[in-house]
Amino acid sequence: MFRRYLLLAFACATLIFSTTFVSAQTGQLRGKVVLKQADGTMTPANGAAVVVYRTDISGKFETKTSKNGEFAFAGIPFIGSYLITASHAGAQPSWIPGVKAGRDVEYVVELAPGDGRVFTPDEIKQILAQGKGVADGSEAKESAEDKAKRAELEKKNAEIMERNKKAEASNAIVQRTFKAGNDFLKANDYDQAIAQFDEGLAADPEHPGAPALMTNKAVALKSRGVNRYNAALKSPDDAAKKAGMESAKKDWRDAFEVSSKAVDMLKELLANASPDTAANTKTNLYFASLVRAESASFFVSKVDNTQAAAGIKAYEEYIAAETDAAKKAKAHHSLAQMLFDANDFDQALAQYQKILATNPDDLVALLRSGQALFNIGAINNDKAKYQEAADYLAKYVDKAPDTDAFKSDAQAILETLKAQENVKPAPTPSRRRRP
Repeated sequence: MFRRYLLLAFACATLIFSTTFVSAQTGQLRGKVVLKQADGTMTPANGAAVVVYRTDISGKFETKTSKNGEFAFAGIPFIGSYLITASHAGAQPSWIPGVKAGRDVEYVVELAPGDGRVFTPDEIKQILAQGKGVADGSEAKESAEDKAKRAELEKKNAEIMERNKKAEASNAIVQRTFKAGNDFLKANDYDQAIAQFDEGLAADPEHPGAPALMTNKAVALKSRGVNRYNAALKSPDDAAKKAGMESAKKDWRDAFEVSSKAVDMLKELLANASPDTAANTKTNLYFASLVRAESASFFVSKVDNTQAAAGIKAYEEYIAAETDAAKKAKAHHSLAQMLFDANDFDQALAQYQKILATNPDDLVALLRSGQALFNIGAINNDKAKYQEAADYLAKYVDKAPDTDAFKSDAQAILETLKAQENVKPAPTPSRRRRP
C-alpha cells in the first residue's frame, strides 16, 4: 500500500543556499565618461583618468577609460559608499558621489569643456567631507552656461544619490529578512519564515538577493503544504479536512510558481553576470532548480496534473545541472514517480523505461512499469498491455526480497490478471549449459 502521509526530500538545500547567498561580499563598479561638445552631443572620453574613493573608510581605486569611454572595477567591496571622479584633457574634472558597488548600474560621468586640470588632494578632501562643489573660488568665475551645466550635473548626481540611498535601505531589509526567514525555517515556523521572505521581496523585488528569498520561500511553502495535508488527513471533520486540503494545494501551487520565478530571474542574472559574480549566480540557480523540481512533484501530482510538461521541464533542467550521479538517479526516480502519482501512466512508463535501460534490475522501475502497464491496459481494455504488465511484475516479484513492502501488492495484481484476464507472465528462458 502507498503511504498516506507525505515526506520531505532535499531538506539540506536551504542551508547550503543560505551560505552561498551571504558569501558574495564584492561586486562590480562600472560606468563611462563622456565629453559634452559645444553642440550638446556627448562623445566617449578615451583615456580619461578615473579615480574611485571609498567614503566610509580609507580606500582608493584608479583606472583609465577605454576608447569607448568605459571603465570597470571588479572585486569592489559590496558594503561601502564610493565617490567616482574623472578628469580628461580639455575638460573640467567632475564627480559622482554616493555610489554603491554590485548594483548593476552604469554610472555616467559627464565632463564639460575646461582646461584639463585634475582635482587637488585638498579638493578631494573637501568633496569627501561636504559631498558637493569644490570651494576653491572657481565657481565664481564660471559663465552662466557653465553654471547651468554644473547645476544639471549636480541634479543628476543627487538623483543617483537618492537611488543609492533607497538601494542601501532595501539591501539592509533583504539581508535582515533573509537571515530571519532562514532562522524561522530551521525552527519549522513556516508562517513566520514566509512573512519574513515576503517583507524582503516587497522591499525590492528586483534586488540581486530576491531569487534567494524566493527559493527559500518556496521551501517554506512546500513544507507548510505537507503539514497542512497531513493534518487534514487526520481531521475527523469533513469541512476541516476539505479546507486543509485546499490550503495545502495553494501552498504547493505558490511554491512552484515562486521557485519558477526564482529560476527565471537567476537565468537572466547569469546571462548578464560579470566573471566575479557568475559562479555564485550559477550555484544559486542550481539550488533554485532543485527546489523548483521538488515543488513540481507536489504541484503536478497533488494539485494540477495537466501541468505535467512543466514538471518534466523542471526536473530535466535540475537533472542536467546535477553532477552527483546518485542525486541525478534519485531525481530521475522522483520525476517518474511524479508522473505516476499524477495518473500520467504513459509518460511515467517512458521514464521508468529509461531507468531500466541503465539499470535493468531496478526494483522500483520494474514494479512501477508493471503497475503503469496494468493501468494503461485497464483504461484501454488492452490485453497486450496486461501481458507486458504481468511480465514486469513477475520480474519484480522474482527479484524483490520478501521484506519488500510492495511485493504482496504485485503478487495480488498477478493473481487478478490470471483469474480475470487469463494472463500469465511469459516464462523466463532457461540457460543451457554448454557440453
